[in-house]
Amino acid sequence: MLVSLNWLKNYVDLQGSTPEQLADKITKTGIEVESIEYIAEKIVNVVVGYVESCEQHPNADKLNLCQVNVGEETLQIVCGAPNIAQGQKVAVAKPGAVLPGDFKIKQAKLRGVESNGMICSLQELGVEEKYVPKDVADGIFVFPSDAEVGTNVSELLNLEDAILELGLTPNRSDALSMLGVAYEVAAILDVPVQLPDTSMETSPVKAKDKVAVQVDAPELNPYYGAFLVENIQVGPSPLWMRNYLMAAGVRPINNVVDITNYVLLEYGQPLHAFDFDKFASNQVVVRRAKKDETMITLDDETRTLTPDQLVITNGSEPTALAGVMGGANSEVSETTTTVLLEAAYFDPKMVRISSKAHGLRSESSVRFEKGVDPNRVHQAGLRACQLLHTYANGTVLSEPAIFDQLDKSEKQVTITTERLNARLGTTLEDNEVSVILKKLGFNYEQKDDAFVVTIPTRRQDIQMFEDMLEEVARIYGYDFLPYTLPQGAAQAGGLTKQQALKRYVKNYFESAGLMEAITYSLTTTERATMLVSPEIEHEAVTPIRLSMPMTEEHSTLRLSILPEMLATLSYNVARKQMNLGYYELGTVFISTEKQVTKQPKEKLRAAAALTGEWLTHPWQQEKKQADFFLIKGILEGLFAKLNVEASFEATKIAGMHPGRTALVKVNDVTIGFIGQVHPQLQQSFDLKDTFVFDIDLDYILFHFENEPSFAKIPRFPTVSRDIALEVADEVAAGDIQKTIEDNAGKLLKDVTIFDLYQGEHLEEGKKSIAFRLLYFDPERTLTDDEVETSYQSILHVVKEQHQAALRG
Repeated sequence: MLVSLNWLKNYVDLQGSTPEQLADKITKTGIEVESIEYIAEKIVNVVVGYVESCEQHPNADKLNLCQVNVGEETLQIVCGAPNIAQGQKVAVAKPGAVLPGDFKIKQAKLRGVESNGMICSLQELGVEEKYVPKDVADGIFVFPSDAEVGTNVSELLNLEDAILELGLTPNRSDALSMLGVAYEVAAILDVPVQLPDTSMETSPVKAKDKVAVQVDAPELNPYYGAFLVENIQVGPSPLWMRNYLMAAGVRPINNVVDITNYVLLEYGQPLHAFDFDKFASNQVVVRRAKKDETMITLDDETRTLTPDQLVITNGSEPTALAGVMGGANSEVSETTTTVLLEAAYFDPKMVRISSKAHGLRSESSVRFEKGVDPNRVHQAGLRACQLLHTYANGTVLSEPAIFDQLDKSEKQVTITTERLNARLGTTLEDNEVSVILKKLGFNYEQKDDAFVVTIPTRRQDIQMFEDMLEEVARIYGYDFLPYTLPQGAAQAGGLTKQQALKRYVKNYFESAGLMEAITYSLTTTERATMLVSPEIEHEAVTPIRLSMPMTEEHSTLRLSILPEMLATLSYNVARKQMNLGYYELGTVFISTEKQVTKQPKEKLRAAAALTGEWLTHPWQQEKKQADFFLIKGILEGLFAKLNVEASFEATKIAGMHPGRTALVKVNDVTIGFIGQVHPQLQQSFDLKDTFVFDIDLDYILFHFENEPSFAKIPRFPTVSRDIALEVADEVAAGDIQKTIEDNAGKLLKDVTIFDLYQGEHLEEGKKSIAFRLLYFDPERTLTDDEVETSYQSILHVVKEQHQAALRG
């Protein structure tokens, strides 16, 4: 993108900044300025002259002898330009002037006639030939009649302008327009942007009464505006406009074409002007091209079209390849009097396909491909109509014909100062963030510590927090961001608390004799709802099925680790591996939405499964089968290692043995379950007695507190008492144990269950549970009376709460 600073000054105040300083600031805020070029070297003694007379040179057929008024004097100048004529206002280099290329102008004699100066062409003044208008490419440049004689031509021809070449990244399509660059520079310099005034007088005649718009492919063309301007006088565009176009690398042609190109560069919105009389229809129909349909484009090439391309038609034949190039059959010419002006939004992908298919890459297609501002499409059309009214004497018809299904809504991104500082390492305050947003021209609403920023549609590259983070950082200044030396090899790495605890848990399970298994997170739809822990099931979770699973065996995200672990046991048992104990630490995926639209919540869980013989000592002829108390002991060992108090409560769970299943609770919160798999489910997996647990490891690790403590070696003896209580069968031993712990007093240090008896000498429906009580005081020897008092209080409370009687 070539940016004329003189043009840019129409929208933003650049006072106090040299081109080099401005280029440095723009580069430091994220858009690289690849080069700075001046249109011409500084020129002196080149002024506007008026050709008072133009006669044939007496001694040369191709030379003219001119008398040229330069304000203070009239100079005699010999000129060989074919387009020189009396009454013109031209650029005159007076004697002493130095033109680009160190070409010095002196008094001289040409074919015996004195010549005091030189009448210049644009090329001689330093303008590249490819940007010179065709009508003056082979001769001198003629100023408009209102140019003041004697005025320095540098200002009139924009020769002192500096051009910045911006190296834009694909996401910054907003800077493909002068207004986009103006917003960028305004943010950098903290000055306001002055937008063009599009107000104008319009005819009471309505354009929509003279032309209609029909769009057959709204998904490719959601907006099409057809403006009509009558009584057009095609001719040269104003000098300032030609100067700006040449500075931007565009060759001026005539006022109509130049105005569409000018608005293209100003707004970043491509336009197209049709000769309405040649268009030969009062209806604009936008449709997909037909297979093998042909049209002749403005470059006089015949194009063969395909249905994935869009064309603008007059109802019968194509008149333009949408977003790429117009057709030769409706081209604006010197005889044009009525212009049908197109301002439209075309699908970027479609334009890219058309451009690539025909090898046509224009300023218009580049902008459509990257996406134009939906809120500038109509404004650009109005701006072009205003310029046609002013500089082509056109009559603008009111109320253009419009098809509009374009989404012009603005996105919102929420940012917080705390989060910005955390990511940037800065110490920004809310008021500083507010100032940056104002510089960017972004509207926002401040809610507590958050800024809800409304992103203008001109900045389609900003979609999320990270985009706004970059905006704040670059306007704040990358040079002001704090920096530190990278921390790498000089400092040893380490595990986070969670990572260390997970490793600790793994080490414990392996030391207990379990092997680690890693199963798939994806399972079948049936298994996804099998053996789900009660606290997850109570959340009314929905199994999450993949939209395009590779196989039905791996189609649904798991809610429990156990089903796939049982399948792993089954696989190995089928291969004669009978004595197995597996554990796994893995995540389950939880969503309560019926139609899942958000990322599911992931929870880390620990699960284990045991089957077969746990201990085998052939010499001693000793065997121990895996059972409920074995897997419960492994789990209790984990809780002891983590210093977490847990309890077990009998329950019933689908898929589990009804009399050998318990909830696992920590702080009275259910975190999982333990027990034997239901015989029917075991049979379906071809397994014998199998025991499992599944617990919420996230919850346990969150509540783990590792507080190293030191305890003195005891100097005083402990006192133990055994107590056997006779209770009803339905009374749980754990409940009695908790009652004892809560009521025995501070001298009781430990309670363990060491015997359970049912049978002879007990009533039917009764059982005997024996507890060992351990009393201890680290400061003194306990007396029998103190122990007896605690012992009696225990007997009293268990009798009252559990109807327990001392056995015997």
